Amino acid sequence: MAFKNALSALIFALPLVLGLPGKRALNPKCEFLLPIRDDLLENLFDNECGDGAHGALRLIFHDAIGISPTAGGGGADGSIAVFNATELAFPANDGLDDVLANVGPFLLKYADVLSPGDFIQFAGALSLVNCAGAPRVKFALGRPQPTAASPPNLVPEPFDDVTSILERFASVGFSPQEVIALLSSHSIAGADTVDPTLEGVPFDSTPSTFDTTIFIEVLLKGFVFPGTSGNQGEVMSAVNGTMRLQSDSLLARDSRTACFWQSFATNHDQMRAQFGAGVFKMSLLGQNIEKMTDCSAVIPEPISLNDIPTFPPQQTLSDIQQSVS
Repeated sequence: MAFKNALSALIFALPLVLGLPGKRALNPKCEFLLPIRDDLLENLFDNECGDGAHGALRLIFHDAIGISPTAGGGGADGSIAVFNATELAFPANDGLDDVLANVGPFLLKYADVLSPGDFIQFAGALSLVNCAGAPRVKFALGRPQPTAASPPNLVPEPFDDVTSILERFASVGFSPQEVIALLSSHSIAGADTVDPTLEGVPFDSTPSTFDTTIFIEVLLKGFVFPGTSGNQGEVMSAVNGTMRLQSDSLLARDSRTACFWQSFATNHDQMRAQFGAGVFKMSLLGQNIEKMTDCSAVIPEPISLNDIPTFPPQQTLSDIQQSVS
């Protein structure tokens, strides 16, 4: 019981994010977003935490991380949509063509009032609304049009080692703790291309709920593949029907990140708070916040969740492969 008792008490301070205050009063400049919000929630996401929402959430990360202090790039600027012929050819963006095909008509519908960067980040924030347990992510309006495609090789891959992943994120200002917080997105995500014989394989057993399950199940000893074996970036999972990424498995056990991973396994409030802060911080990569407007009040509060960490059936604390005591 030392694992659960110690980690449930391990609370890390919410990362400081320079930027906009979390006001609820609606700025008049944001009022035009209200009908757009309702349209996206109903017609893009079908008022559910499904494939549409999962794809929109993935898109905000793959767009925003496209910036480097040495290679350049515009960050959260929407270049992945505007210069899709270039960026969708990057191996790390495999599968996002379907996401853009789904999002594209709405992006074009509102192109006269929302830049591609604003649309992607707005849709991403809204994608969490129907995912029970998710945080309410802040949204800032005012990204200019993208001017060029992201440079290649900036999106981490599931087969990358821990050092390269942490260095990539550190180059744009994210600590190891924030990296693990951002991986909370895998609670409501899945893989379409890691195993070429399978699509939409979830990373945990509760893919429509933003809960701590991903952080528990990745710590369990793996014994099964959901489909074929030998796929790059995949290791054995501990739960039938789910996929475990090699990068998740390594980050859960590396001395630089394992404590953060384990702390989220038993603390949903910490997980959601730090994820929300991390997503907002990422949405500002490459942007000038002084020229942006706080439109956070447009984002509804997601469905609440009383998350009680549990093990999958027939599995117990003895099945944990932990590296931090």
